[in-house]
Amino acid sequence: MKYGVSMKPETRNPNDGGDGTPAITPTELFRAFSSDRRQRALDYLAAKPAAIPLGDVAEFVALEEGEPSYDRYERILVDLYHNHLPQLTDVGLVAYDAETELVSLAIDRAVVAPYLRLADSSESVAGPDR
Repeated sequence: MKYGVSMKPETRNPNDGGDGTPAITPTELFRAFSSDRRQRALDYLAAKPAAIPLGDVAEFVALEEGEPSYDRYERILVDLYHNHLPQLTDVGLVAYDAETELVSLAIDRAVVAPYLRLADSSESVAGPDR
């Protein structure tokens, strides 16, 4: 490392307090933001000041994806629980309490905001994908 500068890009959790919590690598961030459904969930969570029920996140995603129905809501809830939520918690972006079924951002909103803006602007160029 020359001049004390690391060339390895990382996004640090500003809430880690220097306790050795690993940084989120660019690859992990790109993977987390590679799904429109995860982007919608993160966007919704970033707008909430506290933990919310996973069902509320599923309802929001169903509305955002259009033509919500109870069956669609249930499919999205299952997909979030079994697929997307584990990926987001593994990376350290989201915290989930299985007892209360509450979900929240695990990092400061300011960390994910630029990525959400970038993902939103790229959708207008590339078009949506699910």
